[in-house]
Amino acid sequence: MTSRTCISERLRLPVISAVTVSVLALAGCSGGGDPQTGPTATAVASPAASGSGSASATPSATPSAKPTPAYKPADAKGRAQNVPLPAKPALADKNTKEGLEAFTKYWYQALSYAYETGDTSLVQSISGPNCRFCSGLAEGLESAWEGAQWVAGGKIETPSVTGKYTRGAKTQQATVQVIQKEIAIYKAPGKLLQAVTKESNTASQAVVSFDSKGWSIIDLGLIR
Repeated sequence: MTSRTCISERLRLPVISAVTVSVLALAGCSGGGDPQTGPTATAVASPAASGSGSASATPSATPSAKPTPAYKPADAKGRAQNVPLPAKPALADKNTKEGLEAFTKYWYQALSYAYETGDTSLVQSISGPNCRFCSGLAEGLESAWEGAQWVAGGKIETPSVTGKYTRGAKTQQATVQVIQKEIAIYKAPGKLLQAVTKESNTASQAVVSFDSKGWSIIDLGLIR
């Protein structure tokens, strides 16, 4: 069981994985879909006109689409609201250098979503079962979101993702610039659980594998 005093350490992205690899090395989920439009109104027949023996129909009412709920990031007062679920690009399913890069970027978007919502199911579904870094990070996030707690911040951006792709290789690598906003964990409105983790800008190496189910992250670590 993760102690409360070390949750921020478990949430830190720039750590070296415990999995040994030959080089320094560094999934569906529901919710977040587009709101459904209201039911289409059907034409209503008017009563038969006197002596006409026929009925006329009034024009159909034009359905109006429900507005998309506004996204609101978490703050000291409460949790994030209406966080959009990352959309997986079609390119991320291709076993190519471009596909490797698109998938790696998507994985970090799924991780960012987990920080903002506490829902780790998407990022875990696209991580390898033996990725210790991935499972440890998910465990730390679940601890941070335990009970009434929530995370404010932690949003991730990846301005640069560069794949090192070798056709036919069992694993591929991608070098990633990872910018992560500061992380604050609240136990109640205005009450921090522990000290805030500062914003970071690091370089990481992802080890990625492709099989019949597509790409998955199998290891991750900091480039020093």
